[in-house]
Amino acid sequence: MDKIADDLTTMRRTPLLPEHVQAMRAIGKVKHYAKGDYLTNIGDPTDRFVYIEQGEVEVVDPFSDERLLPSTLGPTQFLGEVSFLNGGAATMKMRAAQDTQTLEVERIAMLDLMSKIPEMSDIVISVLTARRRRQVEAKDASLKLIGADQDRNIQRIASFAMRNKIPFVSYDLDSADADEVAAACKIHTNRPAVIFGEGRYVEDPTPQKIAEMLGMRQSIPEGMVADLLIVGGGPAGVAAAVYAGAEGIKALVIDELAIGGQAGTSSRIENYMGFPTGISGSDLVWRGQVQAMKFGTCFSVPSQATALDRNEDGSFCVTLDDGQTVCTRAILIAAGVQYQRLPLDRLEYYEGAGVYYAATDMEARFCRNTEAAIIGGGNSAGQAAMFLSRSAKHVHVLVRGDSLAASMSDYLSSRLEADEKITIHYNCKVIELHGESGLTHITLDEGGECRQIEVGALFVMVGAAPNTGWLSGLVELDGKGFVKCGGDGAPSPFATSHPGIYAVGDIRAGSVKRVASAVGEGSVVISEIWRYLDEVA
Repeated sequence: MDKIADDLTTMRRTPLLPEHVQAMRAIGKVKHYAKGDYLTNIGDPTDRFVYIEQGEVEVVDPFSDERLLPSTLGPTQFLGEVSFLNGGAATMKMRAAQDTQTLEVERIAMLDLMSKIPEMSDIVISVLTARRRRQVEAKDASLKLIGADQDRNIQRIASFAMRNKIPFVSYDLDSADADEVAAACKIHTNRPAVIFGEGRYVEDPTPQKIAEMLGMRQSIPEGMVADLLIVGGGPAGVAAAVYAGAEGIKALVIDELAIGGQAGTSSRIENYMGFPTGISGSDLVWRGQVQAMKFGTCFSVPSQATALDRNEDGSFCVTLDDGQTVCTRAILIAAGVQYQRLPLDRLEYYEGAGVYYAATDMEARFCRNTEAAIIGGGNSAGQAAMFLSRSAKHVHVLVRGDSLAASMSDYLSSRLEADEKITIHYNCKVIELHGESGLTHITLDEGGECRQIEVGALFVMVGAAPNTGWLSGLVELDGKGFVKCGGDGAPSPFATSHPGIYAVGDIRAGSVKRVASAVGEGSVVISEIWRYLDEVA
């Protein structure tokens, strides 16, 4: 299966060409570091591109202050990883292992140079993304979580980090490793905790706090109006972000949880053109995010739109959940849908303690040595069942109807039916949840007969609730809350009832609910938005 980037350990090293270095020299400056000097510390803004001309630079363990990796960086190599593209915070501590000379270029100037020299851009981005993959897979991380196995709040942090490709290390609460990390940070052992960098204990951790520390919540400077605000970071929104950046449209993408949207919860997509061995939804959309950042599009996660206002000059202001406002000349609604919360007693109590809405590696951990159940009959439910069957004792797929033919791709339903570790229950619904500190059993109504099954995890992947509550009545919705587009006289099939506001992907009424369709809509709509911006300029 394809991954987010090349494998750093096996990829062929391609240094920047002499003409690339010469171009950097024209806009950069030479700096010198004595042995032992730090070039970056964890949490520093990635505001410059650092190319090594002489000397040696090492990655430093933030706890022991010793060299973290056996390899070092030397002449013709450069520092950084993919957060450089979005202006995030440094996640590695870098120190001169000997007297070192560097050539340094300010980030914005370097991105502009990369846009003009595509061969240079290819080399830089290939290395930056491969380093992020290595960090994620090797768990060489400055973010450490203690207690995700027991604490719901730490689980939310872990899920946020995993879905956003943030490197982190997770320790079970009662493990010796957790005690060692807690002792090094001088905090209480046997307590859930989030630690960032050099022993920085995060009080009352939330995804928002983690994002702030990592520089992930980008914003348009106060008083500046964006060309385009894209609300939603799923396949449609990210595809639009790529094309907007490529066309020179100043765009900002916001998402309330993670880039990837609902597709980001799919562990394996096999019917998307160009990936014959399959790719996870989060890896697919992350690749698109990197493309968009290369073209200058900014991303802010987690940022939730809560209200929409129209200004007298025709521009719009969107209020975010933290009270900030973003003003923009046009809006693209790509917020997608979310799985509906079922009308079950104590559902909220079990959320994060047995009830989940995504099936990623983090949730799969909680299915080990237990059985799991999935509510839903679509492709997402089928992909989740195949993925979870690797770790769970058994997986139950609970389908309300009497067939999967109308809702699930044939290749996927055939695999489910052939897998001995998966049972499909037709004409079935969950009517009750059971368990003291966490979910242990569920009661099913199966064809009119009630019975209990023992499960440690229940995944809800049914229903489509559109994220349109923030639109403040400015655009017309259908009876189910989806955005109506392309009415009589509309300039585009993606134009809403209000000029300057467009909608694509699952949130658009009548759309085809497939990743490829969402990507296509997000790509095509940008030409319409460009035309609108040109008319109102």
